[in-house]
Amino acid sequence: MSIIILKNATGVQLHPAKVWENVDIAIENDVILEVGTSLAARYPQAKSKEMNGRIVMPGMVCAHNHFYSGLSRGIQATIPPCPDFISTLKNLWWRLDRALDEESLYYSGLICALEAVRSGCTAVIDHHASPEYIGGSLSQLRNAFLKVGLRGMTCFETTDRNGGTKELVAGVEENIRFAGEIDAARKKGEQPYLVEAHIGAHAPFTVPDEGLGMLKEALKITGRGLHIHAAEDGYDVSHSHHRYGKDLLVRLAEFDLLDSKTLVAHGLYLSETDIALLNASDGFLVHNARSNMNNHVGYNQHLLEIRNLALGTDGIGSDMFEEMKFAFFKHRDAGGPLWPDSFARALSNGNELLNRNFNARFGRLEAGFKADLTVCDYQPPTPLIAENIAGHIAFGMGSASVCGVMVNGVMIYENRQFTFDCEPIFAEARRVAKKLWARMDNLS
Repeated sequence: MSIIILKNATGVQLHPAKVWENVDIAIENDVILEVGTSLAARYPQAKSKEMNGRIVMPGMVCAHNHFYSGLSRGIQATIPPCPDFISTLKNLWWRLDRALDEESLYYSGLICALEAVRSGCTAVIDHHASPEYIGGSLSQLRNAFLKVGLRGMTCFETTDRNGGTKELVAGVEENIRFAGEIDAARKKGEQPYLVEAHIGAHAPFTVPDEGLGMLKEALKITGRGLHIHAAEDGYDVSHSHHRYGKDLLVRLAEFDLLDSKTLVAHGLYLSETDIALLNASDGFLVHNARSNMNNHVGYNQHLLEIRNLALGTDGIGSDMFEEMKFAFFKHRDAGGPLWPDSFARALSNGNELLNRNFNARFGRLEAGFKADLTVCDYQPPTPLIAENIAGHIAFGMGSASVCGVMVNGVMIYENRQFTFDCEPIFAEARRVAKKLWARMDNLS
């Protein structure tokens, strides 16, 4: 039995909101054993880590991300003008993903994982695309997650946008293969169970009915849920009405693709019927406020109607403190009635996605819950109490306060340091990024 005690912490939980002062948190292996006072006396064999009043909270989850975009920052490839969302996809993102190879994907994944941890994330739910490198790509991302020690999920964006039926088949096969890899790894128990699988699809407008049928079979074979963009822009809805005469999620529901493990990203233009279907299936909508603003696609006016709402970044880093602030401030700017505590609940909901996919308990400082924790050295200038935690995050706390991250009972980031030297990784990533950008310029 291996026990660690985090002594003299300020325990903070977003939902249900709670604050404990001068509390000890005992962790046995990968789960919380007990939360209380003077625990060192109860567990004399335990190793103690002094928190000195630092905040210890359940880890934050980025519920929708694109680790393939990690080497796009400051991109110097020649990008034609992008007057609308579809041209942005075609001129930038669909050229970037086509240029990815095994090396660039690994370093993109590594950089994103490192930055996620530095920002206080204990888990990231990824949505991947690399049309010229499909088979084995998800395993490469898993390698990056495991190298850093970050928990997460990933899947391949099934689509026909580059190669028709052949591409659809390859994407579905990679999703099924990777889910099988995860199942085999769990049985062997050779590595910590840190990475899980969704079944991925790009968006309804690039997945014909033939592809939806394949995805239905993949869900049945693997027991996983669907991760898909939908209604990020009005074009997706128009395409569905023009081509199929149906609302987006109505079409997915006809292929039995909506259930409690479903993750729909964006959803700005979902119909009332779509939202009712998603809610009835107990699925999730992931709101990506900064990405929506960056792509100028509009604002999601339906947040109040969503049963299960979580927050993601859509590839704009993994700083969930910042994402929550933007989500709240943009909502207020749009005249919305939700207050910070509503968005703190949405931030906490990322852990519910883990609950459903890892068959474990996440998101609370309670015995039996996974020891995925974020440690911050934020000094509140006003009392920090259950009633105002969300306000402290919206108007004060940020990723700069993150000084430690524990995943699965292991402190992978402590005193703002990883357990390995990161500089060679970043140096190599800069070299690989230049090669990636050059390949983009060679694509039509």
